[in-house]
Amino acid sequence: MKIRPLASLGLVLALCTAFPMSAQVVRDGPRAQALPSLGEGSGMSLAAERRLGDRIVTRIYRDPDYLDDPVIGDYLEALWRPLMAAARQRGEITPEQSERLAWELVVSRERTVNAFALPGGYLGVNLGLLALTERPEEVASVLAHELSHVSQRHISRLIENDERMAPWMLGAMILGALAAGSNPQAAGAAIIGGSAVAAQNALNFSRDMEREADRIGFSVLTEAGFDAQGFVTMFDKLQQASRLNDDGAFPYLRSHPLTGERIADMRLRLPAGPLASAAPRPGHPTPAFHAQVSARAKVMSEKSPDRWRALLATGQGADAGVGARYAAALSALRLGQRDRALELGEQLRRQVPADGRPWADALVLEILLAPGQLSPNHTPRLAELRDALLSGGSRTGVLLGAQAALVTGEPARAVGRLQEWVVSRPRDAQAWQMLSRAHQAQGQVLRSVRADAEARVAQRDFSGALERLKAAQALPPAQRNADPIELAIVDSRRRDVELLLKESMRED
Repeated sequence: MKIRPLASLGLVLALCTAFPMSAQVVRDGPRAQALPSLGEGSGMSLAAERRLGDRIVTRIYRDPDYLDDPVIGDYLEALWRPLMAAARQRGEITPEQSERLAWELVVSRERTVNAFALPGGYLGVNLGLLALTERPEEVASVLAHELSHVSQRHISRLIENDERMAPWMLGAMILGALAAGSNPQAAGAAIIGGSAVAAQNALNFSRDMEREADRIGFSVLTEAGFDAQGFVTMFDKLQQASRLNDDGAFPYLRSHPLTGERIADMRLRLPAGPLASAAPRPGHPTPAFHAQVSARAKVMSEKSPDRWRALLATGQGADAGVGARYAAALSALRLGQRDRALELGEQLRRQVPADGRPWADALVLEILLAPGQLSPNHTPRLAELRDALLSGGSRTGVLLGAQAALVTGEPARAVGRLQEWVVSRPRDAQAWQMLSRAHQAQGQVLRSVRADAEARVAQRDFSGALERLKAAQALPPAQRNADPIELAIVDSRRRDVELLLKESMRED
């Protein structure tokens, strides 16, 4: 997800989250019992907002900076689930919003510190934000804040309050800003003239909007069982870091202005008395999990071998912490030093607490699966980790374990687990791609092509999906007729995808 320069990114976020306040209250109970905070009406339907969001995210999926990393995804999902449950329980997310909006997180490789809400229930997180944080509740506080932007319908209210900001114009401006990294001139052309005036007007209202998102986000965060200090420590971290380094690395502060009033308000909401960090609830990310994910984000957002060498040197010492050790192992892998990476990964396994070991196991397996000749001595270790991860319930385990099953020549093990997975998660493009590979390894060409088509559907590439389904139908009779049930599924899915493609073309 390439979202730069900073001016364009700030515009995207302002358009997605800023609008005038009509009334202001403190909401402590469910939404149904509260007074309206920023007006209850909206001129843009949920369906229209979702269509706009779908158009934008389709572009994001095709951007080189879009990142579908299972480890980071599992971490964010562990934060996202309880936040969503709390927002629904409080009534912040209505049943209709819950059903019609996407509520999907997307991750960017960008090292800048940022998170953002887009139309239709899509939320984005940059690797730079994860790398900056030290505790799970800090990331959760940002997600709760952005969730509140979506649940309060800020985008649709912006359009309602400014008739000049028609939905098509808003979409064009956001898409133009998303394209800024590869073509700044085209992006600039998309945001000039009267549109720029409307965008500036939207910026003027951002402080009121931010206060509401803070207030609701804080309540959602605490009701979800996260330490309330997360909001305050994240604010402090952003404020201090931006003071020390105001070089544009913190676009989050450009579109979410951090004021002394906002910081003071969050401090006043903390419980009275001494503050102690609460133990994570079951299912919440543990500190050991966070340390590894933050380190992973730091390495993956870097493109300089010199930076990887520095991280490797820091994490090799006997007194290196969990995060530093993880960063060193992954940096060694990026530098092509697989044996050193494997040694550090095994050290990490012995060092990390039990609740963080599955993610250290995943790193060791990732190192073993890296391209290049694998020593026969490592085969038993690969098989051991494959079995352990495949039997777990995480997406990381399923995808890495399936990849290991293919490497060890056991595609049937991958097929069984992946088929279970995509039944309940049909929008997991990477799982469908892995299933396609596994079917191909078994010689099941029809199923392989259909799974590849499903992967394209998951990323809204309906044209590509239709081509693959047509290719499946055009296979030689021996390959088609050997699997009549699968062929019937292909025929049905082709009709479904043709309709999806027609709908998407009408929207464009």
